[in-house]
Amino acid sequence: MRVDVRLRKLFVFVAALAFAALLGAGGVMQARQERGAREKRVRERSAEQVAPVDVREELEGLRSPDAQKRAAAAYRLKQRGAAARAAIPALVELLGDATVVDPSLYRKGEKWWNNRTDITVGVEASHALSEIGAASVEPLIGALRRPEAEARKNAAWALGAIDDKRAVEPLIGTLKTDADARVRSTSAWSLGAIGDARAVEGLNAALKDADAEVRKQSAWASGAIGDERSTSSLTQALKDDDAEVREQAAWALGAIGEGGPVVNSLIAALGDTSKDVREQVSWALGAIGDKRAAAPLAAALRSLNGDVLEQAAWALGAIGDEDATEALSEVVSGPGMAQGAGARSQAAWALGAIGDRRGVPSLIGALKDESASVRSQAAWALGAVGDRRAADALKAVLSDKSKDVRSQAAWALSVIGELGKN
Repeated sequence: MRVDVRLRKLFVFVAALAFAALLGAGGVMQARQERGAREKRVRERSAEQVAPVDVREELEGLRSPDAQKRAAAAYRLKQRGAAARAAIPALVELLGDATVVDPSLYRKGEKWWNNRTDITVGVEASHALSEIGAASVEPLIGALRRPEAEARKNAAWALGAIDDKRAVEPLIGTLKTDADARVRSTSAWSLGAIGDARAVEGLNAALKDADAEVRKQSAWASGAIGDERSTSSLTQALKDDDAEVREQAAWALGAIGEGGPVVNSLIAALGDTSKDVREQVSWALGAIGDKRAAAPLAAALRSLNGDVLEQAAWALGAIGDEDATEALSEVVSGPGMAQGAGARSQAAWALGAIGDRRGVPSLIGALKDESASVRSQAAWALGAVGDRRAADALKAVLSDKSKDVRSQAAWALSVIGELGKN
């Protein structure tokens, strides 16, 4: 089929016009973006010019070629808080600066920072932005899209530290899609710090993340938020390959405090191979306070030691079931007496919290313990139980070399009505 030459020329002309229009539209858009960028720079320079003199001086420091000076300037701006808001653009620009610095050179007299974690210029910038507060939120949200993972990580941390609800959805998105595990784990932490229930679904999914640190922070965040919709995923996390994830999941379940099937899963976890997990599981069972856990915890006392035994004893006192009295009595001063004073002291407290008089003989024996803390706790427990059989033993320790023991014994005698009697 032939096409008329004039018609073909018309087609070419129309196509050329369309292409020119497309280029023109792109040019207009580019011009608008360039104009917007120029206007933004003008606003930033104007804000800097009216900033307090000391803030303007620190802005010069932020632009120094010396990393130590950049970090020091960011640190000093943090001390100014909201008054340093003119420095936000410059601080946001530094979020991706991964240069490690020595904070002792400018944090004079301060020893609180974690020496095991490198401090970078970007970290100091994120701390400064968090102290500036709400005005930093939108620029920080924008920084979550930066190409440098260091910038995204530091931005995510600062958003959690500021605790502003505007950051929730952007952080959920970062937790789900960011390619860098450090950014995802920091986003999980920040969502827990903010504590908004909108994050529950995303955190539940992140409990299956390929990276253990992301799973651990997601477990912590779930507990911090405290939403019962997290319990199923956290229960599954009790079987995670990583012990730290299991430990954090146990804490989170205790923090949420939901009973039901969770209790059975925690009881099963008392047999975990990690003592840190067993300790946290014991705490969680005590925090939930379900009496189904009393017998398993009491039985576990005979095979536990150290901090795990101490935590299990506390849990039994928190649950308050009298069926645990015999096992706790053995820990305090019986044949199975614990080697650690902390465990004996905690078991004595638990006997007082339970209030079963069958624990009195063991508590009386504990008044002669070599540890003052155990003697003091036993005296308190005897007062809490309120059994007059303890009167003579309590009177005997009114002359104890420990002031705390004497004080608790006097209180216990006053409770049972024997203070001042011969």
